[in-house]
Amino acid sequence: MSTSSETVTASAAAAPQTLRGTRLAFRGTVLGRPDAPVLDGVDLEVAPGEILTVVGPSGCGKSTLLRTLAGLLPPLGGTVEADGSPLTGPSADRALVFQEDALLPWRTLRGNVELPLAIRGVPRAERRSRAESWLARVGLSEHAGQLPHRVSGGQRQRAQLARALADSPRAVLMDEPFGALDAQTRSGMQDLLVEVLRGTGATVVFVTHDVDEALFLGDRVALLGSGRVTAVRGVPRPRDRAALDDPARAALRRDILSSLGS
Repeated sequence: MSTSSETVTASAAAAPQTLRGTRLAFRGTVLGRPDAPVLDGVDLEVAPGEILTVVGPSGCGKSTLLRTLAGLLPPLGGTVEADGSPLTGPSADRALVFQEDALLPWRTLRGNVELPLAIRGVPRAERRSRAESWLARVGLSEHAGQLPHRVSGGQRQRAQLARALADSPRAVLMDEPFGALDAQTRSGMQDLLVEVLRGTGATVVFVTHDVDEALFLGDRVALLGSGRVTAVRGVPRPRDRAALDDPARAALRRDILSSLGS
């Protein structure tokens, strides 16, 4: 990453803490499409402000679970709730972040971050201020006027994160957002995600294939397989890369890999 971690950390610490998390819940839910259900009997609750990571083999329903939370797929049975009320469709309260950055190539990074605010009718001066604040938090102030093709993949993902958070969502739903990045950039993005979310209260559901990523980011890890949620495990803290060799954490990692058949 071209911006030092010290700069990003300072920006994050100085930014206002405005987000508040939402409680998300599946109650006996069947997920998928009418001709292809993939998860059955899902009972899972995500607490306000929690980071829940979701792991499982390809095709097990991780992305389906996330899209259902986003309101893009209705449940086939049971209910999905946000703060105790049935979730009936998309909402600005729930931002969805994909593996592909999905930035508009003809808009600058600043313009991309401003876009959801402009769609919602936020006045120009306010959306510019909020966009620039979030670009600063993710270390992109110097690149705000660049088009997406002029910056690196990691910088585009940082811009996507800024765009997702600029509209103050109460939940952020992330579908393997760092999967296409090289190992060093991916590690930096994980640190950045934790830093910019610290103290905001936003609820995060983060889908990944990477068990180490799931353990570093998650307060809890949900395991999917065989058409259901097979387990939900709490992750020992502190959140520290140096803690990877901690016996309890290492045992949890072995248990998850064994459950996934790896």
